[in-house]
Amino acid sequence: MPVGGPMTTVADPLVGLVLAGRYRIVSHIARGGMATVYRAHDLNLGREIAVKVMHPNIAQDEEFVARFIGEAKSAAGLSHPNVVMVYDQGFSDRHVFLVMEYVPGRTLRDLLKERGRLGPRQALSLLQPILAALGAAHRAGLVHRDVKPENVLLTDDGQVKVADFGLARAVSASNQTKTGLIMGTVAYMAPEQVVSSSSDARSDVYAAGILLFELLTGMQPHRAESPLAVAYKHVNEVVPLPSSVLRGMPPQLDTLVAAATARDPARRPPDADRFLAVVAEVDAALPPDIDQALADAIPAAPHNSTDVLQLPPALTAQQAPTPGPHAEPHQHTAMLPVGMFSSGLLNRDTPQREEPTVIDRVLSAFTGRLALIGVGLIAMLVLGCAVWYQTAGQYRGVPSVVGLTMTDARAQLEAKGYKVIQGRGKSSYQVEKGKVGATDPSAGSRISQGAVITLFPSLGRDAVPVPDLKGKSPAEAQQQLSRLGFNTTTANEPSGDIAQGMVTRTQPTAGERAQPGPGSDPVTIYVSTGTLVPGVVGKSPGEATQILQDAGFRVNITQLDASGGQPSNTVLSQSPPAGTNVGKGSLITLVATKKDSSAGNGSGNGKGTGKGTGKGSGKGKGKGK
Repeated sequence: MPVGGPMTTVADPLVGLVLAGRYRIVSHIARGGMATVYRAHDLNLGREIAVKVMHPNIAQDEEFVARFIGEAKSAAGLSHPNVVMVYDQGFSDRHVFLVMEYVPGRTLRDLLKERGRLGPRQALSLLQPILAALGAAHRAGLVHRDVKPENVLLTDDGQVKVADFGLARAVSASNQTKTGLIMGTVAYMAPEQVVSSSSDARSDVYAAGILLFELLTGMQPHRAESPLAVAYKHVNEVVPLPSSVLRGMPPQLDTLVAAATARDPARRPPDADRFLAVVAEVDAALPPDIDQALADAIPAAPHNSTDVLQLPPALTAQQAPTPGPHAEPHQHTAMLPVGMFSSGLLNRDTPQREEPTVIDRVLSAFTGRLALIGVGLIAMLVLGCAVWYQTAGQYRGVPSVVGLTMTDARAQLEAKGYKVIQGRGKSSYQVEKGKVGATDPSAGSRISQGAVITLFPSLGRDAVPVPDLKGKSPAEAQQQLSRLGFNTTTANEPSGDIAQGMVTRTQPTAGERAQPGPGSDPVTIYVSTGTLVPGVVGKSPGEATQILQDAGFRVNITQLDASGGQPSNTVLSQSPPAGTNVGKGSLITLVATKKDSSAGNGSGNGKGTGKGTGKGSGKGKGKGK
């Protein structure tokens, strides 16, 4: 639940992780049957949030992920002061997560553990904002499906907020969590949810009625050794009245519980708004001091008393009140009433016998008890078989064929006696295109032999544009592409304008639409190895310097005298050599010969030899050669 402060726990690998490049996990809050809740920080908006991260085994269920995202989007549109807001949902590094409002405080379950039970006015004051939240959802076409104290948050300033709207539907569709769902919420589950997995607004009303009973009495109405036995009680037994547990309970509260928990949905209030109106009327009519009066008359409930439903010793069956006008006939016993085994019924038409002897009386009592025990055992066996057949025996679990080829999946299902049809293709986050992406009913659902199963081929994930990653680091580019579902590869290439070690481009190119997910071609990330050093050996130092500087390099020249026939004013070598990948601004060292300082075109008169530099001339009397 998105409530409370961080817990001291062992190192959690998600703490410190940034999901979707935005939500930094700060600390662990709680772990539930389908997810772990963390306190997190929204890096974009700078606010505290709660992030619910689905367990990895659930996140692998393709149908669950799709339904979870759809339900989360619907819940995000629900705005009410008594509803925990849903801000965002996403899929990051194989983590499916939900971003919610962070609510510091505690849950209603924590309050019940602390106080045991609540007075009528306290109970109704808590129930009304819960019903207001459910009513807003019902008006928006949403059904909660998992109303329970753990999903009701109590803030430090006294607000009441309901969490996890619509998510139970996503969980119930997943074979990975079906067992966990039954075990976790069966105490509040309406009969129609048990029998046919169907639910509507009246199912939430039923759960609210169970919650009211628990607030008033400190215990759940149906308790048994197993979830299956509790589910059987919901289907076949009437929820007891609060006054059958606590004498002195106002009859109006019995009426509220009886009306909300009618086994026939048609006999319940049609939605939470209608039930809220009745609850508000009863609350207004209660005496102001009713809570204190009951507290003085009834001992405090023991903490953690929700595991046992026990009548006070002073309350006999004859003292239990008559059901209210909306209650169904009481069926608190098993399907076979105990009265049918009484001596009056069994002996009504039995002829009179002679006065029995002592031995006859002993034998009669012994055989009578054996008969009763035998009949009772037979009745329990028959009842057990009937329950097993109704809840499990006539149904078989749908095998998982997601990820198989359509041909293999069809053959496997038809071999087990199912009828198979093919539905329209669906986008898939994890299943390769052309293989089975989902089934209806989903894997693990219990259906009768010979039922129809629809196979939906995977279309892969919808094509999405490749983002522009030029100039980013390879790690950042890979993270951004992974969030979109792409597989990636990397390659190196020189670049004249991108710094060494940064992304130059992608293939497919930025903006081009590509198919992410399994079986799709990866996106190649090209990383700059720097700039190729141009070759300048054989050029003059001036020309070489100009070429290198234009390419973004710094130049250092070492000049030597020409020797051994070397040309003057020429670059003899360079370091690094031509074709080397180096970063922009690197230093290139050149070795070059100096210019020749002599020239042989002097002239003069006479036999002397004219010498000079450049275009100078020698003078003499003779003729120069």
